[in-house]
Amino acid sequence: MLSAGIVGLPNVGKSTLFNAVTRTRKAEAANYPFCTIEPNTGIVSVPDSRLDALGKLSKSARIVPAAIEFVDIAGLVRGASQGEGLGNQFLSHIREVDAIVQVIRCFENSDIHHVSGSVDPTRDIEIVNTELVLSDLSAAQKRLDRIQKQLRSGDKLAKAEAHLLGRLLPHLDEGRPALTLEIMPEEKALLRSFFLLTSKPTILACNVSETDLAAVSASDRTTPATLHVEAVSQYARDHLSTDAVVISAQIESELIDLTPEEAAEYLAGIGVNESGAGNLIRTVYRLLGLQTYFTTGEKESRAWTIRSGDKAPAAAGVIHSDFERGFIAAETVHFKILVELGSFAKAREAGKLRIEGKDYLVQDGDVIEFRFNV
Repeated sequence: MLSAGIVGLPNVGKSTLFNAVTRTRKAEAANYPFCTIEPNTGIVSVPDSRLDALGKLSKSARIVPAAIEFVDIAGLVRGASQGEGLGNQFLSHIREVDAIVQVIRCFENSDIHHVSGSVDPTRDIEIVNTELVLSDLSAAQKRLDRIQKQLRSGDKLAKAEAHLLGRLLPHLDEGRPALTLEIMPEEKALLRSFFLLTSKPTILACNVSETDLAAVSASDRTTPATLHVEAVSQYARDHLSTDAVVISAQIESELIDLTPEEAAEYLAGIGVNESGAGNLIRTVYRLLGLQTYFTTGEKESRAWTIRSGDKAPAAAGVIHSDFERGFIAAETVHFKILVELGSFAKAREAGKLRIEGKDYLVQDGDVIEFRFNV
């Protein structure tokens, strides 16, 4: 299962956000730096209204959503790449996750200490990114040093690595993350083999207060939090080629013990349409390069997770290796068409139920029945 690490400076709301998205209270959320030492991990269901619709259509006894893992990682401070704070431990935990959710404090609260003494989202992003870049710069230089012997012997892989590192090192030295380096498609696997922190897909999460969320959602620029969010969004586009999402970790943590109906009523009462946690989870799911196909029937309706670009046999293998090994065909209809027509039988009558072979690229939202023989 792929994972996303929640990172950021101390006291920006990481543990509160982790508790919110995992709907637990596993992580201690306290008003002092490094209240998180060892990472907390939690499995998170990916909200998907399509699955509920399929469950109703098939009168399924059970609904099984897709899931990803979130990891709450200790706060970083300036100098982490040199071992300051919990630096080395912090960086090693980031290295183990597949994507990064960097939480940015966009709320003012004199009762909650800020390690830099004031709220400045752009400065905070740059502190975190600088430490990650410095760590990668050191790792990339060490890798280049290690392959010198192979280079002299004419090793082809070493030559390819040296060519990529020759472009990567000055890129990092300019303070730019590895994920913004322009590379050829065939170099992607090589870059992944370097296990760089700044090559991981990243999203910025703007943590705003309960009182500011509705104003930020309405783009009310008289609210300082709105200006903070706009600055983060601009930075995300210009420097990280990524997106920013808005969430109030405090509000989301208050929804943990409520039913879906109570949560919707609570959000409506403060002028908000949707839970920010749900939007964040879906965004991270896409960030990880994942997509969903469905199976449905009276026993259960289930969302299955695959990578974008997976072909039908690989998708079948997610259910069971025998499905992939003995793959014959995939009987496929898209979710929208199936729900519109009301059943597999009507989809078949309308000629919308397709038989796809081994080269079929599974699409997000496909509903599939596999044929296999082992």
